[in-house]
Amino acid sequence: MDVASCPSGPIGRTEAGIEKWVSKDRTPDGRVGVIIQVWSGLEEGKSFGAILNKFEKEFSYRIRQNVLVKPFTAVFDAHTSPEGKIDAMERIGHCGDGYEREEDRYRRRMIIVPTMVPDFQIERFIGYGLGVTGGNFWYMCRGKEIVMEVGGKALKAIDEVESVIAPYGICAAGSKVETKFPWIGGTTNHPYCPSLREKLGRESKVPEGISFIPEIVIHGVSLDAVKNAMKAGIEAIKEMDDVVMISAGNYGGKLGKYKIFLRQLLAS
Repeated sequence: MDVASCPSGPIGRTEAGIEKWVSKDRTPDGRVGVIIQVWSGLEEGKSFGAILNKFEKEFSYRIRQNVLVKPFTAVFDAHTSPEGKIDAMERIGHCGDGYEREEDRYRRRMIIVPTMVPDFQIERFIGYGLGVTGGNFWYMCRGKEIVMEVGGKALKAIDEVESVIAPYGICAAGSKVETKFPWIGGTTNHPYCPSLREKLGRESKVPEGISFIPEIVIHGVSLDAVKNAMKAGIEAIKEMDDVVMISAGNYGGKLGKYKIFLRQLLAS
């Protein structure tokens, strides 16, 4: 799996996605590149230092197993206002097994890791910051063929918004907070599964005539960025045929401290 599409937050790992493509005249090494966001959630009861340490480990796994192993790759710090910096030497640079070295390249301090297709490069210090995860909306459809068409149009609109990612793309499996099997992480949001409507009876929350409820999830560097992306995605699809209703998962307010109300969002 490519590092640029890694939705693993519900199982306590990192999520990643492409924020935007960057032309070769705007990258340090003069090649076409991408800006990638990598995310991990805050955990109640844990110190920020412990959370950051876990994130650093998970971030290193993503880079080592998804980027370093690909030919001719390089990683640069693109954070414009970081809260702090991660030292990439400890868990990434030492993949060189002692043969790694530091050099000044591209006006940056780089770690050079010898590989069999020489060589992987990563900036020694990578910035991190705080943001907002889990912005979402659901578009409820009648027809199967409309699921991908509508989702593609929404994602295209979201791609135009600065500082956000949609790591799940079009998501078929919205989850819920409370589950019978907590060791799994997120389990299916059963009241909104169309195939369970008859079995659940009154417990089902699927509106009449709806057969598909895809979800789009958005992470962003600020609450405003997430709001802008949600609004752009919804505006792009709200008048499309076979989109009967647009809603969102709020999970009883247990998902996080931010609440984004769709009617207020679209009226702003």
